[in-house]
Amino acid sequence: MAVARTNGVELAYETLGDPAAPPLLLIMGLGAQLIDWPQEFCDLLAGQGLRVVRFDNRDAGLSTQLDDLGIPDFAALMAGDRSSVPYLLADLAADTAGLLDALSITSAHVVGASMGGMVAQQLAVDRPDRVASLCSIMSTTGDRTVGRSTPEAAALLGRPPAGSREEVLAAAVAGSRVIGSPGFPAAEEELLRRAAAKYDRAYRPLGTLRQYAAVIASPDRTPGLRQVKVPTLVVHGEDDPLVGVSGGRATAAAIPDARLLTVPGMGHDLPRELWPRITEAITENVLRATAAAG
Repeated sequence: MAVARTNGVELAYETLGDPAAPPLLLIMGLGAQLIDWPQEFCDLLAGQGLRVVRFDNRDAGLSTQLDDLGIPDFAALMAGDRSSVPYLLADLAADTAGLLDALSITSAHVVGASMGGMVAQQLAVDRPDRVASLCSIMSTTGDRTVGRSTPEAAALLGRPPAGSREEVLAAAVAGSRVIGSPGFPAAEEELLRRAAAKYDRAYRPLGTLRQYAAVIASPDRTPGLRQVKVPTLVVHGEDDPLVGVSGGRATAAAIPDARLLTVPGMGHDLPRELWPRITEAITENVLRATAAAG
């Protein structure tokens, strides 16, 4: 585990693959950690001749925890008062650009999942020079009329933090059942193993609240996405209850010449059965960008 100091925070990160290979940066979602990118998934990408970088966003995992910033006032936020929100998705995108600086990477192929997809989109809008290609997975544009959650999935975001380790793991498994892929259900033991690994590595429930506030408070990216020129792939599950598939379709519609891959039976996760298909699509997008760059 290495640490990059940038933009006033420290970001924990890992790299794998040939250091001289084209860099592929993976950005995870709300409250997620770099280990939410499964090792075997990363190995598949590295096996395609890519230098894979995965990291913890601020307020998650082993990166800087910002509990001194307090808890956002969600009631005020929903009423339009953003004064209690300590940072926005643009700040997470700036963190990401700083990580590239720390790694001496001029530009990278950028892949983001869920909130990570939003950060990847924001990076492509704010710093197009740093993004060689873009892949947005199970994400949305920031337009509140698309990508809406089902009531059951939305309720997960409003749950108070659980208490004991056992309660946290049980809640995580139950939540995974709500938002996971109905066509590719994970075994109970696998869900429990993942939840335990995340809890034991770093449990940051208050950081998740601040990240969620950043998602809510950040503006619609649609106008900026219309200016994105790099080859773009959008991947979305057709059965995603947390970020409805309309979010992925809107993302692909906003970005010129974006390619859209929707997957029946896929929810808001990365099922093992789909790793070959998704990593192959990402690799194809990288190759498209490489060819376009000449």
